[in-house]
Amino acid sequence: MNNLKNYDNETLVGMLEDFAKNWLAHDGLWFQAVENKFDIETAMELDQTAWTKFTVIEANRIMKRHGIPENSGLDGLKKALNLRLYALINKQAIKNETENSFDFYMIDCRVQSARAKKNLPLFPCKEIGLVEYKLFAETIDSKIKTEIICCPPDEEAGKDFYCGWHFYI
Repeated sequence: MNNLKNYDNETLVGMLEDFAKNWLAHDGLWFQAVENKFDIETAMELDQTAWTKFTVIEANRIMKRHGIPENSGLDGLKKALNLRLYALINKQAIKNETENSFDFYMIDCRVQSARAKKNLPLFPCKEIGLVEYKLFAETIDSKIKTEIICCPPDEEAGKDFYCGWHFYI
């Protein structure tokens, strides 16, 4: 096995970005395989089932690796959102922060940007996103609630950002 300590920081960061891109490519190829064999409804249903489990696993691993305690509130969630695998390859922003809430925006989403470049409609990820972000936030702190600001297929998605989520306690 390669000893990661032998690599410089620039190489390690590049490797992490490659890992994130590879993971995302596999996710997309898996989805397309299910869609092609069955239909988009089945692919969406199975994708949502997978995200229901994956998002909790990811949140728990982030919390453990980075010392984010359970029930760490919105501060814990902000930290964890920036440590997600796709945070390395997407442009995200946190805005409208108050003591009890903040908005999280996916400014540039690698999946949606690739579809836009191919003149394809945006991937309708709203239902999957609601499950993903809600469960991720609840894993960080069970008191956190999640609301959709905008997410494809919403008409305004893709103008200033691809999706937006409001988190509050």
